[in-house]
Amino acid sequence: MKYGYFDLENKEYVITKPDTPAPWANYLGSPEYGAIISNNATGYSFKKSGAKGRIIRHRFNNNSNDAPGRYIYIKDNETGDYWSGSWAPVCKNLEEYKSKCRHGTGYTVISSEYSQISTETTYFVPNGCEYEVWHCTVTNNSERERKLSIISCCEFVNHNSALDDQIDLQCTLFITRTKFMGNFMHQMHNYIKGEEPKERFLGLAGMKVNSFCGSREEFLGNYRGYHNPIGVEKGLGNQLNYCLNSVGALQSDIVLKAGESKTFTYLLGQNPKEEAAEIIARYEDSSLAERQIAELKSIWHSRLGALEVKTPDDDFNNMVNVWNAYNCFMTFIWSRAASLVYCGLRNGFGYRDTVQDIQGIIHLAPEMAKEQIKFMLSAQTVKGAGLPLVKYTHTAGKENTPDDAEYVKETGHPSYRGDDVLWLFPTVYKYISESGDLAFLDEKILFADREEKATVYEHLKRAIEFTVSEKGAHGLPVNRLSDWNDALPLGQKGESTFVAFQVIYAAKILLKYANERKDVQYAEYLEKTIDDVTEKLDSCWNEDRFIRGIYEDGRLIGERTSKTASMWLNPQSWSVISGYADKEKSKKAMESVERELATPYGALLMAPAHEGKYKNGGSWGNKCTKENGGIFSQPQGWLILAETMLGHGNKAYKYWKSACPAAYNDRAELRMMEPYVHGQFIEGKDSPFAGRAHVHWLTGTASTVMVASVEGILGLKPESKGIVIEPCVPFNWKEFTIKKLFRGKWLNITVKNPNGNEWGVKCITVNGKEIDGTLITEDILCETNDIKVEM
Repeated sequence: MKYGYFDLENKEYVITKPDTPAPWANYLGSPEYGAIISNNATGYSFKKSGAKGRIIRHRFNNNSNDAPGRYIYIKDNETGDYWSGSWAPVCKNLEEYKSKCRHGTGYTVISSEYSQISTETTYFVPNGCEYEVWHCTVTNNSERERKLSIISCCEFVNHNSALDDQIDLQCTLFITRTKFMGNFMHQMHNYIKGEEPKERFLGLAGMKVNSFCGSREEFLGNYRGYHNPIGVEKGLGNQLNYCLNSVGALQSDIVLKAGESKTFTYLLGQNPKEEAAEIIARYEDSSLAERQIAELKSIWHSRLGALEVKTPDDDFNNMVNVWNAYNCFMTFIWSRAASLVYCGLRNGFGYRDTVQDIQGIIHLAPEMAKEQIKFMLSAQTVKGAGLPLVKYTHTAGKENTPDDAEYVKETGHPSYRGDDVLWLFPTVYKYISESGDLAFLDEKILFADREEKATVYEHLKRAIEFTVSEKGAHGLPVNRLSDWNDALPLGQKGESTFVAFQVIYAAKILLKYANERKDVQYAEYLEKTIDDVTEKLDSCWNEDRFIRGIYEDGRLIGERTSKTASMWLNPQSWSVISGYADKEKSKKAMESVERELATPYGALLMAPAHEGKYKNGGSWGNKCTKENGGIFSQPQGWLILAETMLGHGNKAYKYWKSACPAAYNDRAELRMMEPYVHGQFIEGKDSPFAGRAHVHWLTGTASTVMVASVEGILGLKPESKGIVIEPCVPFNWKEFTIKKLFRGKWLNITVKNPNGNEWGVKCITVNGKEIDGTLITEDILCETNDIKVEM
């Protein structure tokens, strides 16, 4: 079933059926003030941290109409009938109620029409501001005068801590109170547990407040919910909250003539009452909100406009131009901190996640990427390891580490992971290649746990040395707490082929820089490291596949003859990406993937899945979910990239299409999740719900698939000297265009493929002159360039 469509021109996804299989969400704001909003106006807001900075409440794991949100109710005072500006929570009959939600870049517009009254509300966080705006217009489309009440409502938290607010009720139910301040509801709470009192508000500009309610119990009524609140039925009764639970509910009674519209603005935030009053006063000029919306669109559209493609596949165009890119920015900003699934209890950045996420935006915003890379390098310890969780309050030079009991207690991370710092290498390489900023290697950055600075080059050296400093019984670097697969318990002394392939990949990148810098002795060390790991990996080839690893007790996982978990995706794709596998092994390994792991919805992470009880089986969850034989989405990007490196355009595109959310737009009930963003995993072939997707938005899938799309399929491969163009596409892409901003210069690229090749470039011309090979050096580029590529 189809619930909406892509509007590429406006960079929006438009939902026309509001009864989506799950809440379909969007992100608003910045790290200073964040908000998540669904197509029916549910979600929550927070300052700085989803774990410690909550402002309004959300009911997780809930797709009902009895959940708090950012609601605007409309009541006909002549008939007593009422509805909501978003379909939920009132949920009027959809034969009579018309709804549209437009999720855009940094804003969401929810419009409705019922009983000849239309509403349109734009929800957004203004650029550089720490509050949110609900900018609404109500229009009387009938031919008679209408007497209406407009009632807004949000449910405030009692405590900024998401956990304390929901769990520590013997305390948090008795610390808040509300006060009406003329045009806003003001909530405050007492000093508690070392936290200074907080003030929150919901205010109204552009319309008079006639009545109010600050108490959730009074607003909803006993045995009622947000779908039928007594405060809307009977009108707000000017009750305030003292203890228990607070809401911000404001009622305005208006009369609209036939054809008349009324525009007004609600403001929500966590600010002292004096600041709240000033914020609200500014929006008495309704054009302010309209200018701010236009500014947001301009910022985001300019940012995303750094790469625009036009291929024969609309799904590819929508994802690469807008939604995969925007998804990458959201993971870049929020890591895994807050979504409608992640409850906001991770109070910091995961090292691996964040460094991976940076890769997805480098081609669009290299300067933003650089700052985040520097931040993550400052979370590297003097011995070269990465802090598993980097706190939002991170102070370089003064942090504890997993070697310290205090860090373990505060973060829950008792050890380093085998792969964390290895993700620095492709990320730094992609940044330098995109920007040409080779001097970055010489910038000095603090370590996390000592007030000592070292160059980026030295940071990378220490990352290699930390990783290879301890080896297992078979000579491969130890797995430590885990590698990329947190659910694979190989043991601290276990050995992961995934980590080993990453070491080869990382060492090759650093070797390139060592040679350029004439660091001869270190280059020899890297060559020896590559040779040593390569030699040990040779024994991990098992007929037609690479094993997944070796437990610390010596048992193998991923052997061909095993009854379960005999075939794993990541070792096969990374054997290609790392450059380790020769032509014969690459062919066999990738054919094994296609034969044993490929499904219509993507490739399984491993197979066969475990069923029932197992000892150290390496995965958890029901059969064909998550790491236990599910279609884990992030590795799909690596699989696509590996196939393009082998020149297999048809296979790469087949895998891309099977993993593409947009490809399921016309059968969204199967996937359930938003058809415009990636998720963490999809249920595998043996699940009764094969194809159902889970854990939306905040996933490394966004970056891996973006890299695979841009570098792999489109073949845009920056290097320090310029950019290589080597597309790897399906045979039926006979022509496509790319517009890319590269180091301040525009590349207008037309690719022609008259013979239906999957890979291989016949010739390239730049501004009318044919070049040798596929590398376009920066020195021949003009401000705007006409580039023609023939495959």
